[in-house]
Amino acid sequence: MLNRWEGIGRLGREVEMRYLPDGTAVASFSVACDEKWKDRSGEKQQRTEWVRCVAFDKLAEICGEYLSKGLLVFVSGKLSTREYEKGGEKKYVTEIRLAEMKMLSSKHDVAGSTNKEHGRGNGEPPRTAAPSAAADWDDDVPF
Repeated sequence: MLNRWEGIGRLGREVEMRYLPDGTAVASFSVACDEKWKDRSGEKQQRTEWVRCVAFDKLAEICGEYLSKGLLVFVSGKLSTREYEKGGEKKYVTEIRLAEMKMLSSKHDVAGSTNKEHGRGNGEPPRTAAPSAAADWDDDVPF
């Protein structure tokens, strides 16, 4: 069996850092993955999927230190669904337990600076931040 998920997207909000009772670092964030296509009438369509990601230990510390809202990242890991109880009701959350993360843009790109300032000079427009995922993020999910 294979349980692997890979995606490229922009962080929807700042990384949330937590620590387990044993001191293990845990980083949580959401990534916006866009899909674009033309429908049958030729109209451009777009859909954004918000993917919840969680990293542990050293990878969590790296995510917490270097990632910020709007950054373009590649993430890879295992799809995991966990259960918790809130107010006597069972709830479920599905997330990617990261094994790998690669930054594909820098904080300078997100801030709206030009590529020439970063020595690229290839005529690409500056990258912009993704919309906030606050509406799609359940802050009540415990670790």
